[in-house]
Amino acid sequence: MGLGLALASGSMAEAALVEAKRRAEAADDNVMSVFWLGWQFLLLGVSDMLTLGGMLEFFYSEAPSSMRSMCTALSWCSTSMGYFLSSVMVSIVNSVSGSYGKEWLGGMTMNHGRLDLFYTLLSILNSLNFLNYMYWAGRY
Repeated sequence: MGLGLALASGSMAEAALVEAKRRAEAADDNVMSVFWLGWQFLLLGVSDMLTLGGMLEFFYSEAPSSMRSMCTALSWCSTSMGYFLSSVMVSIVNSVSGSYGKEWLGGMTMNHGRLDLFYTLLSILNSLNFLNYMYWAGRY
């Protein structure tokens, strides 16, 4: 699970770098290939595989047999709650960044927003999540 969480941070850092490069290319009226996105999606896919697989393995190895199906359901509920909270986080980031001048994720085109800063924020939050996991895994 730890490797999956670390890869998620790396994926968001890669996304921030690619977006910064895309914005620079767009400012010069150049077009980048969509294949630049491949590495971040590869890292994110492997990250999800390791994290969710590790979580399910933990539940099956540590939970009593009568609770295994409940633990599996809770793992999927935690994933869906994460998706919901990410939507809330987008709204919060837009509200806060809008109050300081310009929304990071606003505008009619991607060139007017600051998606690279949003990806950087996600990378930092994922890194903090990884450190939190390492602390509790070490205590376990």
